[in-house]
Amino acid sequence: MASLKEIDGRIKSTKKMKQITKAMNMVSSSKLRRAEKNTKQFEPYMEKMQDAITAIAGASKHSSHPMLRPRQVQRSGYLVITSDKGLAGAYSSNVLKRLINDISEKHSSSDEYSIIVLGQSGVDFLKNRGYEIENSLVDVPDQPSFKSIQAIAKHAIDLFSEEHIDELKIYYSHYVSVLENKPTTKQVLPLSREDSSQGQGQMSSYEFEPDKESILSVILPQYVESLIYGTILDAKASEHAARMTAMKNASDNATELIDDLSLQYNRARQAEITQQITEIVGGSAALE
Repeated sequence: MASLKEIDGRIKSTKKMKQITKAMNMVSSSKLRRAEKNTKQFEPYMEKMQDAITAIAGASKHSSHPMLRPRQVQRSGYLVITSDKGLAGAYSSNVLKRLINDISEKHSSSDEYSIIVLGQSGVDFLKNRGYEIENSLVDVPDQPSFKSIQAIAKHAIDLFSEEHIDELKIYYSHYVSVLENKPTTKQVLPLSREDSSQGQGQMSSYEFEPDKESILSVILPQYVESLIYGTILDAKASEHAARMTAMKNASDNATELIDDLSLQYNRARQAEITQQITEIVGGSAALE
């Protein structure tokens, strides 16, 4: 049995750890509220963009723009969104596991795909397993601005436009609720009919200058950048929720451990007192 000093030391260290996890839970909760607010504030912009795409692309059914035209897939592009830090449960591992499974099923050679990674966790995981990374972005802010991710979003779009890849998919953790996040795959390029026509079409009566094809060449890359940015906001909300849940579980486990150790400490202390009393009684009897 461990000594009283050892048990007392474990109790004190566990209490300190509980203070840390409780503080991290509160920080993640605050970040989650901000992330949810950012996502909601971004929705009106996306709705207007979708209205414009609906009005233009919907009328241009035979558009020759490469972002609207499916082509034979010879090389796939994967944009993977993970966290920079740990302590978020299975947030990153579930997304990476899904990516690895899909690559194993669909590809027999690394020449058939390119990987772009957001987050240090994804970079370390893939490099340690020998996967080649096309481009990466680490130290992504907890509340990312559009400017902070625009460069890597543009790089992904350029890969498609220059036909280095024939499709672009995003792997991320979709925020469902505080207690649930769901590993999800979303195809970004070429734009599906749903992506290019899910607006309300309120701009259908507008006249556009110059011609619609010229407008599409400008607005479609911006729209895809917005899709990627919106997905990153969603993934960040999921990350904060996962970390908040993980820290709450850690705090609860620490409380249970402290209770168990306290009980163990009391039993050991009682046994030690009983032993001391027995020794005193025995010594007294020996003197008689």
